[in-house]
Amino acid sequence: MEPGKPAGVPAAPAGGAALGVTAAPFIRCGPAAVLDLAGRAGRLGYGSLWVAEVTGTEAFSVLGAVSRAAPGIGLGTGVVPMQVRTPPLLAMAAASVQALAPGSQVLLGVGASSPVVAGDWHGADYQPEPLSRMREFIALLRECLSGGTVTFAGDYYQVRGFRLGVELGGRRPEIILGALGEGMLRLAGEQADGVLLNYLPASHVPWCVEQVRRGGNARIYANVHVGVGDRAAAAPRARYDLFSYAVVDAYARSFTRAGFGQAVQAIRAAHRAGDRAGALSAVPDEMVDAINVVGDQALIASTIGAYRRAGVDVPVVFPLTWGAAGQDALDPTLQAAIAPE
Repeated sequence: MEPGKPAGVPAAPAGGAALGVTAAPFIRCGPAAVLDLAGRAGRLGYGSLWVAEVTGTEAFSVLGAVSRAAPGIGLGTGVVPMQVRTPPLLAMAAASVQALAPGSQVLLGVGASSPVVAGDWHGADYQPEPLSRMREFIALLRECLSGGTVTFAGDYYQVRGFRLGVELGGRRPEIILGALGEGMLRLAGEQADGVLLNYLPASHVPWCVEQVRRGGNARIYANVHVGVGDRAAAAPRARYDLFSYAVVDAYARSFTRAGFGQAVQAIRAAHRAGDRAGALSAVPDEMVDAINVVGDQALIASTIGAYRRAGVDVPVVFPLTWGAAGQDALDPTLQAAIAPE
């Protein structure tokens, strides 16, 4: 049996607390960089800190440390690949962090990842069509987090007699699904507490929200890529960043739905031909300025507002430091994002 998610989704906190920040840009800088970001965000009143997981920092150990560096801040994984942990183990990890930090909300973000990350780098089995596996994964994960005895017989997972051995109080981890395509977005609405969007312009948010709402209720989170700095100085890094995602099939489809289909075709054609310079030059200014937004503080504040108006409940700041040196970009970006327009 696959139980549905609990009815309704809790309202997001009001004001500045309805804003998160992700450490994704710093995951190869070591845990100290994440803890530093958490401290800065906590002092500014941010509601959640998210840790991505690829080959750098491991999410749950770092979130345990974050719970001490910034007490009370929400603790998010944004996201962990579903292929590298079983649902029972993931439930154990999330419940352990939740028990360590009962005053914080654990936001258990999980995603389908990619063949390179899951298969090449972690040696895990990657299913080309992950939707059915993710549906089963979330159903089993929710059962494991319930605290009851779990026996589950699915197409991908078989569990007998599992019972979570971590005592939780009134607060339990919420399941957040990282999603790009129609099927995953709808699944988030059906089974998850929230959905985490990524690498999309504000103009593409309404389509994503529509797919989620066809499945049901889920809070809408979105990584918003912004940085205070010089746009011209940041542009080469921004182009490389978008190129590196445009050659991944799932992101290519998402960029195409967002209106950048011609650019995606040109980028991928140049990449296949071994023309790196041509692929980078094929990333248009319009795509850079819609997704990787660098400029003054007013532009950052208005960009956060645009995502909110498009339907994002909780923008998650993805700090871009390409247009200035280190902390000269980070602190103004965090301050600008939380300021009113």
